[in-house]
Amino acid sequence: MITAVLVYLLAPREPLFHKAPNKIKPVRTEIIAPIRNATFNKGGKAHIRKQGGNPRMVNGTLIFDGSQDGDRQVDPQIAVGNGYVLHGTNGGLIVYDKQGNYVQGVPQSEFNNGIDPKLFFDLQNRVFGFDMWVYWDKEKVKPVNISVSETANPLGAWNTYPVPAPGGEDGGGIGHSRKWIGYSFPGGPEQTFVMKMADAKAGKPATVYHFAGNLGQPVSNQDALDDLYFVDLTDTEIVITRVTDGGDGTPVVVSIVRRQHGLRYCDYPPDSPQKGTDKRTASGDRNPKNLVLQNHCIWFSQAVNIEGRSAVQWHQVTLNGTFVQSGRIADPVNSFIETTLAVNKHNDVLIGFQETGPNMFISPRYTYRLASDPLGKTREIVHLGEGVGATEGGAWGDYSGSVIDGDNLTDFWTIQSLASAKGHGDCVIAKIPPKR
Repeated sequence: MITAVLVYLLAPREPLFHKAPNKIKPVRTEIIAPIRNATFNKGGKAHIRKQGGNPRMVNGTLIFDGSQDGDRQVDPQIAVGNGYVLHGTNGGLIVYDKQGNYVQGVPQSEFNNGIDPKLFFDLQNRVFGFDMWVYWDKEKVKPVNISVSETANPLGAWNTYPVPAPGGEDGGGIGHSRKWIGYSFPGGPEQTFVMKMADAKAGKPATVYHFAGNLGQPVSNQDALDDLYFVDLTDTEIVITRVTDGGDGTPVVVSIVRRQHGLRYCDYPPDSPQKGTDKRTASGDRNPKNLVLQNHCIWFSQAVNIEGRSAVQWHQVTLNGTFVQSGRIADPVNSFIETTLAVNKHNDVLIGFQETGPNMFISPRYTYRLASDPLGKTREIVHLGEGVGATEGGAWGDYSGSVIDGDNLTDFWTIQSLASAKGHGDCVIAKIPPKR
C-alpha cells in the first residue's frame, strides 16, 4: 500500500473584517443548578462499568484497551492529566491510571445520561470536563449535560449542568478557555451557549448565555487566555469568532474574521468500503470536533472527500485566519476516517484516525510530525492494531480522540476504534512520546 502525504500552503488573503460592527450580545440567559456527584462513582453506589486495561508494550509503545462494549457508533474520547486517563464513549465513562490499569468506570446514566461525549482536560484550571447530549427525554427538553470535575482528580466530585436544547440535533461540540466553556450544536434558533468555568468548577448555579444562530465549533484553549474562540469552516470560507468578557461579566462577540480558505478539498467524505461485504461504513464528519488553540494558532483535522475516498486533512491557522500549513493523508485504494488531532507545547502534532478498505476491516492508525519537519509533512503511518470483522454498515460515529498529556504538555495520547469479529467498535488507547 502506498500512502500519499500531500501538502499545500495557502497564500495570505486579507480578511473581510476583523471586528464585529457592534458587540454581539447573548439573546437570553438562564440559571442552571448543577447535579452534584460527590465522587465519580457516587461513593460506590453507582453502577459499575469495568472495561479495558490490559496494558502492554508494542514496538516500544504503551497500548491498552478501552471500552469493548461498543456497537457501530462508539465516538471514543480521552482526556489526560494528574496521572489519570479519562475515557468516554456512548456507553459510559472509565478512569485508568497512566500505566493503563483500570481504576473505575460508570455508565453514562450516572451523569444524567446522554451520548456523543467530547472530553477535555483544562490545563489552566486543572479540571476535567465533558458533554453528553440527551434527545430521548419525555419532556423533550433535550438537555446538553456539561460536566466538570471540582479538582484535577476525576475520581472526586463532579457537577453536571443540564442545559435545555429543545431544538438541538446531533453534531454538537465543546470547547473552553481559562474563563469560559462553550458549546455549539445544530438545530433551533439559538445554537451556541457559553458559561463561566469558575462557576462550573465550584459547583455553583451557573448563568448560561445563549447566542442567536451558531458561532461555529468551539476551540479548546491550551494557551493561558481568557477569550474563547469558535471556528466555522464552510465550503469556501473559514470564520473565526472571538468571545470575551464585555466588562460586566457577560460574554460578548467582539471580533469575527472571515476569509476564503482556498481549500481544494472540503466536501463531506463518502462512505468507505470494508472487506468481504458490500456494506459501506460512514467515514466521519467533515466538520472538526476537536479543535485546539496552542501557541496562538488553531489546529484541527477533518475527514474529506479526496478523489472519491475518505482522507485526512489537517491545518494550522493563525487567529486572523491565515493558514500556516495544511496537509493531506490519502491513499489510492483505502480510506482514512474518524480523525482527530493533538498538538503539544513544542508544536509537534499527532493525527489519529482509522483505516478501512476493500481488503481490510476498520483498524486504528496514527501519524505524527515534529515542529522541525518540513511544513505540511507527516511521518509514516503507525498501526495500533487490526480489525477482524465487517460492520453492518452505516453509522460508525463521527470522531475519535487525540490529546496531549496534561501533565508534561509533550506526550501524545490517542484512542481509536477497531472492528471486532462481530463488527462492533472496540477501542485501543496508546501513549506516544514524540521521538525528538
